[in-house]
Amino acid sequence: MQIRFDMVSCFVIRPNAAGTGWEFLQLRRCQDDFLGGTWQTVYGTSEGGEAPAAAALRELREETALVPLELYQLNDVDVFYIAQHDTLWHSIAFCAVVKRQDAPVLNREHDALRWLAAEAAEEQFMWPGNRRAVVEIRQQIIANGPTKSYMRVRF
Repeated sequence: MQIRFDMVSCFVIRPNAAGTGWEFLQLRRCQDDFLGGTWQTVYGTSEGGEAPAAAALRELREETALVPLELYQLNDVDVFYIAQHDTLWHSIAFCAVVKRQDAPVLNREHDALRWLAAEAAEEQFMWPGNRRAVVEIRQQIIANGPTKSYMRVRF
């Protein structure tokens, strides 16, 4: 079995149209890709010793062409096993805050996108680790929780 520590995920949030709440971005994987047809967040791996935060920013640019106003690390590291590759993955999660008017541009890995109201986002992510991340983002970043300032990543 392999054990890998180089995966990152990046949840993307923006203010809603009324400016009274928040929305989460989801990307649909292309049918012929791994997990084709599923709605996901931004995922990727570090390249050549790249720091996790730098990898998250690069993956965000590559998959959506978005550049965040703010970036936050999340507290939990998502750990999961993929039997097909006999690999135990450790995925460090981040949250990128983007401008409402910035439109994502999808790369070839994705064929659709959608924005979900923060209140409904937890139900729309399929993986338990993603659902936990949504809760943490809502409680600590969106609601200005006690750890927010310590989670901010300078870039």
